[in-house]
Amino acid sequence: MAQSLPIGIALIVVAGLMAGDCMLPLKFSRTWRWENTWLIFTLVSLVILPWALALGLVDHLFQAYGALSLRQFAVPVLFGAGWGIAQVLFGLSIRRLGLALAYAIIIGLGTLLGTLVPLFAQHRNQVNGTILTEVLAGIAIMLIGVALSAWGGQMREGQASTTASAEPSGGYYAAVLLAVLCGLLAPMINYSFAFGQDIAQAAVRFGNSEVRSAYAVWPVGLAGGLVPNLGYSIYLLRRNRSGALFQPLAPDIMWAVLMAVLWMGSMALYGMSASYLGSFGTSVGWGLFQTFMIMTAMISGVLAGEWRGAPRPARLLMAVSLVCLLCATALLAAANR
Repeated sequence: MAQSLPIGIALIVVAGLMAGDCMLPLKFSRTWRWENTWLIFTLVSLVILPWALALGLVDHLFQAYGALSLRQFAVPVLFGAGWGIAQVLFGLSIRRLGLALAYAIIIGLGTLLGTLVPLFAQHRNQVNGTILTEVLAGIAIMLIGVALSAWGGQMREGQASTTASAEPSGGYYAAVLLAVLCGLLAPMINYSFAFGQDIAQAAVRFGNSEVRSAYAVWPVGLAGGLVPNLGYSIYLLRRNRSGALFQPLAPDIMWAVLMAVLWMGSMALYGMSASYLGSFGTSVGWGLFQTFMIMTAMISGVLAGEWRGAPRPARLLMAVSLVCLLCATALLAAANR
């Protein structure tokens, strides 16, 4: 399939918009607790939707799976399991830090590792000085934007703590460390996709296009992430005795399903965009995807009122960080041209 940078970028923009807002419905849950919503989100996003897409779009899916070795299955599953742990921490970080700041820290680290690891592991021979300079410069500017956003978030948190109920002084820093750990594990979803391309290639050999073959990877990689998410949700349901909130079925199920549709839809579009972007699709493409996701989450956090009443320096830092992210987008797009 011929590369098409405009199509690839357009798909990544839409994917970033969907991913950046996928956790926003969590703020509108009224009856369910976090674990109720997360259980439904997990089942829909990690089981129902990826299998529905793969079965509907990939011909001879099980024949393609049958042609693979155990190792070719194990690699994406194990990376998916690491990401599954990050996914649990992600939901907790959103609650403790807010949408904008949690996304900035987690996706910032995830972008750095998720871009560079596949780039050097799979395309070391294709990376010349110009491409490497553009990629590293783009990531560096993006990380500056993330740091400014985190700084602004700390200012906002500091002001909020003076008017809210007293909390332990280390609470904010503990929440940041939790987000950092999540950021280290988060790019494993991209490792699962990037290092699971043997699955997509097997689907291509059975007559599928490269774009459609990408959907064959997700059910395998996301299967690894199912266990941590499902296990933690069930643990909380039992500990908090919140399973009774499912009866009768609350309207909150709509928010959980919407979260799943936005998240899985964003990953599906990212997989398509990686095909159009060519060999750097799972490295530079990942950086672009995450950058658009951060910008969307930051703007959504502002619109949701997270920054209402924040001091002016905090809002200024947020604005400068958005400019940095736009510059990073231009550099990463240039590296993939």
